[in-house]
Amino acid sequence: MKVLVVCSGGLDSVSLAHRVATENQLIGLISFNYGQRHNKEIGYAARCAERLGVPHHVLDIRSIGAHLTGSALTDDVEVPDGHYAEETMKSTVVPNRNAIMLSIAFGLAAAQKADAVAVAVHGGDHFIYPDCRPGFIDAFQTMQARALDGYADVSLLAPYVNLSKAAIVVDGANHSTPFAETWSCYKGGERHCGRCGTCVERREAFHLAGHTDPTDYEDPNFWSEAVSRCSAEEVR
Repeated sequence: MKVLVVCSGGLDSVSLAHRVATENQLIGLISFNYGQRHNKEIGYAARCAERLGVPHHVLDIRSIGAHLTGSALTDDVEVPDGHYAEETMKSTVVPNRNAIMLSIAFGLAAAQKADAVAVAVHGGDHFIYPDCRPGFIDAFQTMQARALDGYADVSLLAPYVNLSKAAIVVDGANHSTPFAETWSCYKGGERHCGRCGTCVERREAFHLAGHTDPTDYEDPNFWSEAVSRCSAEEVR
């Protein structure tokens, strides 16, 4: 299959790109600048495309993102520290983000005669992000089948949708993903902060997967405190 991968530059989507390049015909990566404070991630997606020898399409949708107010990723809202399972992490939701991006990606895929769009949503996202859940993936595929009926037949691939972040680390390692060449931190500083939800999840995933984490964190030990606190909350 000819596959277009939605690639943010994060661990999940870069791992997916390497997997698709191994298993199918990767025809390109698509990234979105929606005004995210951590837009340095796009540079990591660009390096992934160069490494895999495919085009990198960067779509500027900042004019849309500017209207999706209230999110810590795009607005003047502090990025919370802690584990993804904590209630405060809902401030990182950008409303309808995946639906918007995937609609554009499907249009590009149809224009380029691709067979599929691949997206790296995963099981760890389900608690916070409704547009990362299996129900959304299934419904979006149904909608696109009608939207492109008679013009193109494009499938939505989401191989990680029921997997944990740790399982993605294992899969990424199996497909020679250079994890140091990925960016996760929502704060977008010079180094991974080690304290925001995505840094904590990243650090925990390497630990659970039994793989060495090559990431340079400002606070490399906070993750264990965050995980312990979250576990204690669950017990209560």
